[in-house]
Amino acid sequence: MATNPATDSLPDQPASELTASRVYQLCAVAVVVGLALGYFVVGAKKEQTPARAAAPASIPGRLPNGHPVPTMEQMKAMADVKAAPLLEKLKSDPKNATLLTQVAALYNSTHQFKDAASYYNKALQVDPKNIAARTDLASSLYYGGDAEGAITELQKALKYSPNDVNALFNLGMIRFKGKDDAAGAIAAWQQLLNTHPDLDRKATVEQMIAEANQKIAARK
Repeated sequence: MATNPATDSLPDQPASELTASRVYQLCAVAVVVGLALGYFVVGAKKEQTPARAAAPASIPGRLPNGHPVPTMEQMKAMADVKAAPLLEKLKSDPKNATLLTQVAALYNSTHQFKDAASYYNKALQVDPKNIAARTDLASSLYYGGDAEGAITELQKALKYSPNDVNALFNLGMIRFKGKDDAAGAIAAWQQLLNTHPDLDRKATVEQMIAEANQKIAARK
């Protein structure tokens, strides 16, 4: 899927009239809009780096290309239309973990975190050792307001794969940003650096550790 914003304005027609290509474009817009934490990993990743670049700056209510940010209702419509053929397949194959994670990822990318978490949970009931899906579930839970649940899922992921890059990085981010637990964040990030000395974004992790240490020092 392309990662550039759509080049035309958002449609006013109902979701039933959206074309598949249009939904694909709008889902790309949803990804460009971004989430609350600039370095937070969202969605299954093939690459091994836990960090992502921040989205280009834009004026409030506008994407970097000047077009309006889609509303949550529009984003839900995008996801529902794109998910429809996958959900149809699931009717005859309800325990297909691949299909379930695809639906979950689609809802996650359009900020429908409750729906995303539901489908990630279903996928994990079939394939509990899927570390990427469990890490993605944690991000859906976190952005849906459940930091404790997110931490629990990341801890489960680390039981299966103790040195997973994304799980360790995200655990640090959630402890730091979601629970104000600087010490816990440092422990997770330090484990990440110790077990992955050649990490591509090592400098980013070291910067986050420095910020957490500054927070601890300020409290003394």
